[in-house]
Amino acid sequence: MSVSAALGTSTIYPMQPAIADVADSLGTQITAVGVALACGPIGYMVGLGLLVPLVDRFAPGRVLAAQFGSLACALAASAVVHTVTLLSLVVAVAGACSAVGAGLSSVAGRLAPPQRRATILGIVTAGISAGILTGRIVGGWLADELGWRGMLLVFAAACGIAAVCCLVALPRSSGTVERGYLSTLRSLPSSFVRHAPLRVAALRGTMWFFAFCVVWAGIAVALSEPPFSYSAERIGLYALAGLSGILATQVAGAWTDRVGARRVIPVGLFMAAVAAVVLGFGLPNTAVTLACLAVFDAGLFAAQVANQSTVLAIDPAAPARFNSAYMLVYFAGGSLGTAFGAATADWFGWPATALIAAAAIGVAAAITVFPRRQPWHRPSKHREGTR
Repeated sequence: MSVSAALGTSTIYPMQPAIADVADSLGTQITAVGVALACGPIGYMVGLGLLVPLVDRFAPGRVLAAQFGSLACALAASAVVHTVTLLSLVVAVAGACSAVGAGLSSVAGRLAPPQRRATILGIVTAGISAGILTGRIVGGWLADELGWRGMLLVFAAACGIAAVCCLVALPRSSGTVERGYLSTLRSLPSSFVRHAPLRVAALRGTMWFFAFCVVWAGIAVALSEPPFSYSAERIGLYALAGLSGILATQVAGAWTDRVGARRVIPVGLFMAAVAAVVLGFGLPNTAVTLACLAVFDAGLFAAQVANQSTVLAIDPAAPARFNSAYMLVYFAGGSLGTAFGAATADWFGWPATALIAAAAIGVAAAITVFPRRQPWHRPSKHREGTR
């Protein structure tokens, strides 16, 4: 499930490093291709709302296999289009189907025993995080070796294999949810009103994913301009530092099961905030930058695992509806962060961008440390002390 989640999530990003080659091949401007690729994240948000809740109602193996199969077809279609308009359409379909990672995390939350839910979620979340960070790296490498069309066909073939694996490995029995599909979709907005844990988790999660995207979008702009003027390939390699932070997801999951999310989230946010501040002034030193990026990602990945475990615990028998609502808001914060980070780094410089990210993390920490009647997910065996 973790490997499949990594693959599905990564398919939003592989064409980004090859955007100039795509534009040349289609005989259009880079700006037009950029707009087409932006349809991927838009489609992803649609998939979060429309497709993720299906795994609670129908057999997860069949639902996710169908999504991976559709994703494979969309990627293969992307490899043969000859107009930017068609590219936009198939990229949007691929983006919607790439929400399989959120579906897999929902299934993991439902199947896991309560005392190990966060640990198992940490393993699947590690895959999603790996997909976010490596999609551009692998896509750029394959595009150099095979061309951008060949690269997409490789991703399509991998998704076809993942579809077969989902049919074989995931449950074939339908979920226990009796609520109709349309009723489930209509209930997503009201879920935030009725469930305080979802509301608070979504708010703080949005703040730190905003900060995450501010840093990664801003640092790309900062490194591409003087005095660095790094190439796109060299800038992309900085993402390898973030991969080391993925190990934190599994550690955070196990720790959350033992001591509860209330203790894990502040530690992760503190690590990330300190790293962001140091990053703001340490960019000229490559070693410091790489170390801070690793700590930054580790802190936020740890907080995400603990936070998402509280969402999946709201209704362990049918977690996908709450996970869908949470991820929609979470991803919206990331989209704003990407746009804001790039613009801020260009207008005000890298130090101001990093400090803004640290401030957003500070807001998330304040929401966590000073809650208003916040019910927390507690581990089954080791109860936290009185509040």
